[in-house]
Amino acid sequence: MTRIALEIAVDGPTGARAAFAGGADRVELCQALAATGGLTPSGATVDAVLAVADDPERIAVLVRPRVGGFVYSAEEVDLVAADIADLVRRGAGAVVVGALTADGAVDRGALERWRSAAGAADLVFHRAIDTVPEPAALVDHLVSSGVRRVLTSGGAARSIDGRDTLRALVAEADGRLEIMAGGGVGVEDIPRLVACGVDAIHLSARRPSGDTAPSGPGGGDPGFDVTDGGIVRHAAAALRVRL
Repeated sequence: MTRIALEIAVDGPTGARAAFAGGADRVELCQALAATGGLTPSGATVDAVLAVADDPERIAVLVRPRVGGFVYSAEEVDLVAADIADLVRRGAGAVVVGALTADGAVDRGALERWRSAAGAADLVFHRAIDTVPEPAALVDHLVSSGVRRVLTSGGAARSIDGRDTLRALVAEADGRLEIMAGGGVGVEDIPRLVACGVDAIHLSARRPSGDTAPSGPGGGDPGFDVTDGGIVRHAAAALRVRL
């Protein structure tokens, strides 16, 4: 049977090590995940995670220059292209991007620019697709723009509630594009998500760090989350049961 990949969102080498030890196939690397939904990580962080993975195909790096929506200016498109070129030079096997036009279509100009910058690396489209009313209608444009896979919750806050749309995306992709379910995924959700026909499962597998050091007036909210290898192991086991 087709293997369903397990991808874990991480913010650095410690999280990546826990994810791989728990049985993850790959990681998506970003920074400020909880606070912003994820932004482009530093080059040094990418280097450190690549060293942990020891295989560029196991690393997808989010390239998102700011918080907010996914309609980008020409300057932002240029910035993302430059970041992609740098990440690929460092060895990243995939870059995760997303751009839309003001009317909710795929920004094909931006994607073609980024596809060129990515070279041999895979291009992944992120949950920008969940902001449009009919995600399946974007599939042909994504395929023609060189996108290999899509991360989506099916337009819902939690992917378990977007199963009808996930099924529609799988049907529309018809093997031309990998559909990866992600967004509020719990281990208990995995069997029902796999039943939708998706190619991969994405989750954060995080828990509070327990850090009690004071952050002071300039340190932001106290405490932070860390990747929990135990959650990753349970997720990997749930997938193995289905294989």
